Amino acid sequence: MPDLAHAQRWKALAFIAIAQLMVVLDGTIVNIALPSAQTDLGISDANKQWVITAYALVFGGLLLFGGRIADLWGRRRTFVTGLIGFAAASAIGGAAANESVLFGARALQGAFGALLAPAALSLLAVMFTEAKERAKAFGIYGAIAGGGGAVGLILGGVLTEYLDWRWTFFVNIPFAAVAAFGAMRFVHEPAGSRNSSGLDIPGVVLATAGLVSLVYGFTRAETHGWSENTTIGLFVASVVLLVAFVVIEARVKAPLLPLRVVTDRNRGGVYLSLGLAIIAMFGLFLFLTYYLQVVQGYSALKTGFAFLPMIAGMITGSTQIGARLMTRVRPRLLMAPGFLVAGLGMLLLTQLSVDSSYAGLILPAEILLGLGMGTAFMPAMSLATHGVEPRDAGVASAMVNTSQQVGGAIGTALLNTIAASATTTWVAAHAAEARTLGKQGFVNAAAVHGYSTAIWWAVGILALSAIIAFTFVNTGGGGGVVAASGNKDAEGAEDVAVPVIAH
Repeated sequence: MPDLAHAQRWKALAFIAIAQLMVVLDGTIVNIALPSAQTDLGISDANKQWVITAYALVFGGLLLFGGRIADLWGRRRTFVTGLIGFAAASAIGGAAANESVLFGARALQGAFGALLAPAALSLLAVMFTEAKERAKAFGIYGAIAGGGGAVGLILGGVLTEYLDWRWTFFVNIPFAAVAAFGAMRFVHEPAGSRNSSGLDIPGVVLATAGLVSLVYGFTRAETHGWSENTTIGLFVASVVLLVAFVVIEARVKAPLLPLRVVTDRNRGGVYLSLGLAIIAMFGLFLFLTYYLQVVQGYSALKTGFAFLPMIAGMITGSTQIGARLMTRVRPRLLMAPGFLVAGLGMLLLTQLSVDSSYAGLILPAEILLGLGMGTAFMPAMSLATHGVEPRDAGVASAMVNTSQQVGGAIGTALLNTIAASATTTWVAAHAAEARTLGKQGFVNAAAVHGYSTAIWWAVGILALSAIIAFTFVNTGGGGGVVAASGNKDAEGAEDVAVPVIAH
């Protein structure tokens, strides 16, 4: 029976990984298809952002709720429900006859994604409890989480160029069908890991409204400016709502987010350092994509393939470095150096020029970025549930996704604003060079200056991530593996037993 349980866990991991890949792919694949969808459906320039924003708002706002639903309702049931709903929403999006249907489908994808993502990660947390197995499982999961976005660029380019933009939605259906079949067949939750407490409705309302206000605030800042009244109002509202949420959570009997989940120094350090690192990475994807397509003239498909070395680096860093060393060294000795190596790759990209060599500059930078982020992501994903009680695994997992989602919104808005400001300043200071460089050359030079300025900020953000990881993450080797009840790791953090039942 133990051999059967062992084999089924690894089969279950394969299908959980397929679901995670689908969610991560969707984050970038739609970006590639957006210009074609905009033309086909007659979406205005002012409204096109809602193809992205509708998903981000609902997904980010409902993640904590989705994580708690997984704890209450059962992770496998929540996982399968999320898959079926995501596939149905994707079918609606692919068949959309107008912009309203497309926006609604994206919002539905976000809602079911908010069920799916935390359920997937928390299933791994309660299924893989032995140190080496957990390291390997989270290594695979971390590689997919890190590299899936770049794969989406390739797949989005292929589908848009050779089929139709609608297939960037329809492609989710077979992914979801395979993952749902595998989950029903191979995923089995340990007994006694659910949370039977009631649902904290005030917490749900405050957290959802606060996170939606925060994510929309950053999204709006990118297009309308930081000093615009509505933008400021959204940030003020998010602060008020989230502070009220914390006050409520400290007092209610069955909180949506037990404060013990985030006040633990290891988990808190992971959420903060990972969120900051995502700010830097989202900025990089944005600028490097524009640089390759607009400045260097790459096609969407060629741009996707240009990101492959980063994917290879992430997979190598996660599965060959992080997973192999996680049971031997302290996680902070993987996370902090990983962020620094990624920062070194980012530092190379500050030297971008209009005619930079892909092989001479971008390729080595991508390899360093991939290796560093893969090595750091792997223990971070595992530590997200470090020492957490099984009944809180879903909401602890949701916090990882929330930190990434908020980090992505901040990264896109903040670094894009910095780049735009630097570009404007450069144009004013170099107006005399416009005739020498030619119109397009001048525009490209100004844009590249903006990119490199923003990337300098990303270097600093990754350095801060490394400092936070090294300072806050103090657990011993093993990556926060859940151990027998009452056992304590090298730093005295008590872990909780998670029984694994053979099926």
